[in-house]
Amino acid sequence: MTERAFFHRLCELRERFTPPPGFTHPEISDGTFLMTRSPCRRHQVTAADVREQLAPQVSDGAGVFEAVDIGSEVLGKLRVPDLVVTTGGAATPLLAVEIVSPANPGMDYEVKSRDYPAMGVPHYLILDPRDGTWTYQWQVGGRYGRPEYENRLRLPYGNTLTVAGRWKVETGGLPLYPRADMTLAPE
Repeated sequence: MTERAFFHRLCELRERFTPPPGFTHPEISDGTFLMTRSPCRRHQVTAADVREQLAPQVSDGAGVFEAVDIGSEVLGKLRVPDLVVTTGGAATPLLAVEIVSPANPGMDYEVKSRDYPAMGVPHYLILDPRDGTWTYQWQVGGRYGRPEYENRLRLPYGNTLTVAGRWKVETGGLPLYPRADMTLAPE
């Protein structure tokens, strides 16, 4: 079985799979299912706030959606960003937004920072309620022989962010995770 055929088989199995309570539908990466726990309340509040900010700003024919599958059979990967800005017929979103989970920040900062430019996603925003920062990456290039974002900006919450030169996101009111959500001892 070819890698592409195996990826398609995993996608078919995923469609019939019912995640156990407290877990999301799995992503697919390197021939495996990646399951995560359902997001916590503050994560969902952040997603809702950002979606409500972006929705009135996107042009006709585009929308802001939660948990939309994006994939690449060539890469053998299927990801589910927390939010995307996309048009109805586009295979690749204009923007992917991830909200860092307390348990696995490397997935958003490292793995998806490699996967999304390889999938052709032109803009990637990471919101980090652990420390109240955002990271915006854009302009896919290939200086080192693989697709990667050539620009990156990281600032604390409180700054208004402009994405793709046109969409504004106010970060000052976004919630932070409490220490308990990050499995840290209380102060």
